[in-house]
Amino acid sequence: MFNRVLAVLACAVSLPAFAGEAGDLARQHLYAGTLAEARVALTPLGATGDTEAQFGLGLVEIVDALGSVSRAFYRHGAVLPGSEFVLGSAISGSLPANPSPQPLDYAAFRDILETLVTQLDSASATLEAAGAAGDYVVSVDLLKIRVDIDGNGTAEDGETFANALMAGLQIDPATMTNGGAAGSAVGSGGHDAALPTTEVGFDRADAIWLAGYANVVPAQADFLLAHDFSDFVNSSFHRLFPAAGLPMQDYSNGGMLMLDPATDNAIADAITAIHTINWPVTDTARLKRVHARLGKIVALSRQNWDAILLETDDNRELLPSPRQTSLVPEGAVTDEMVAAWRATLDVADKILAGELLIPHWRFKQGFDLNAYFETATRTDFVMILSGYGALPYLRDGPVATADSFAEANRVFGDNLLGYAFWFN
Repeated sequence: MFNRVLAVLACAVSLPAFAGEAGDLARQHLYAGTLAEARVALTPLGATGDTEAQFGLGLVEIVDALGSVSRAFYRHGAVLPGSEFVLGSAISGSLPANPSPQPLDYAAFRDILETLVTQLDSASATLEAAGAAGDYVVSVDLLKIRVDIDGNGTAEDGETFANALMAGLQIDPATMTNGGAAGSAVGSGGHDAALPTTEVGFDRADAIWLAGYANVVPAQADFLLAHDFSDFVNSSFHRLFPAAGLPMQDYSNGGMLMLDPATDNAIADAITAIHTINWPVTDTARLKRVHARLGKIVALSRQNWDAILLETDDNRELLPSPRQTSLVPEGAVTDEMVAAWRATLDVADKILAGELLIPHWRFKQGFDLNAYFETATRTDFVMILSGYGALPYLRDGPVATADSFAEANRVFGDNLLGYAFWFN
């Protein structure tokens, strides 16, 4: 499972090198970290209908979006609590936090999310065009991709996705080899583990796969942006941005109530965070857009598998058909797995449409997710979970049970969530 997660995490935010002119240009700029130049070079080629160029451009846009949010988090001094390293996208994990962060407020954080949504929407559209046609295979060495995270204008040796990934998984870079299984790594448990190869062949189906992922993050960002979550930011974000001038910054290490100052203050901030997840909806159109995005993610996953099953080659496949070889150890896909996943997508569509209701522990009726996205005026997670906040969305009808996902549970077992992340 470690190897599968490592490969998927790496590839979900990486960009390939190509065999043709577009691929050579993309690889040159991605490895140099010159993403603006990559856009200039690839955009005219993509405009001619060159799907390989569109693929390269879409991947550049994904990496650029991740770089933008990483720079924003670095600019404001984001850190994982208890760590000295930047908290942000997956490509910023190995960089020490900014010693002189700029102030952050609620409006500025919304701007960060707005920019991320805009950039990933562009990437999704480009990748969908790249997935419409074409018989290309793009290979990329993930270790060579650079992104300027600290905003100094240069993507330096330490600013690579591979370095961040290895830091996050506590892998010694010296143990990695481009030969894949020949390398080993020390995971968080201190055990040696064979690493999958770091070079992946991306094709038309993978363009659709990445387009789906380019909607996953905007769905979450749009959900936040549909609400006024200012109290949540003002009361809790000093834990993530400890020197950005947020209201509670100077009180992170206050007095002692029960245990010790650090623990008591952390508990108080956690309680505050939960208490302030009571957000009025301020943009109903955006909340409805979240609903539409979720449906699009399901549709793209279905299209992805349609494309995968049409493939006749076997070229460094990240997500293989049952007749292809997976780059990921223990990553073989069977016809039974594909059928179970497609059945799961059908269930997801019914839930999103309100044809199948979500069970609530307190009620015999089910929670209509479609009604929530269409009519909600406030999202209070505690009240919805405890019952009162769910009342407007309860109705009679078929309710999802374990039997609704029986096939997926039978085929994937305890690894269902891992496969869901991988299959998208």
